[in-house]
Amino acid sequence: MKKYIVRLSREEQKSLKNLVTSGKGPARMFTRARILLKADVGEEGPGWPDEKIAEALDVTVQTIERVRKQLVEEGMGAVLSRRKYTQKVSRKKIDGDAEAHLIALACSESPEGYTRWSLRLLADRMVELGYVESISHEAVRRVLKKTS
Repeated sequence: MKKYIVRLSREEQKSLKNLVTSGKGPARMFTRARILLKADVGEEGPGWPDEKIAEALDVTVQTIERVRKQLVEEGMGAVLSRRKYTQKVSRKKIDGDAEAHLIALACSESPEGYTRWSLRLLADRMVELGYVESISHEAVRRVLKKTS
């Protein structure tokens, strides 16, 4: 049994049909409108199964499920409009002060029992000394590569 059921009002059906026949707008919006029209189980809707819609519109069943879910949870406007792109903000684990400590540590004499510093040793020592809460050896590599 489907968790998200599409039941369109007559006004919604009419606006979606007008949208599809207008020919103006992004292809993604037309595909989503067609999915909703075919998935409609209301009075005048065809109520096609997801597999039949997927075959007819050349989309995946997962796409249809996502469109159904978005309609139920966010509404018609969210389904037909593009989401605003937000770039993820990278969180730097190491600031300029910690960078300076890392470089000084890398230039210092290696620990007893080791011939040289490894990236993992440097990362562990930075945490031990309290310069950072945690840091990966890959982050250490990037800092050292940047400064060399």
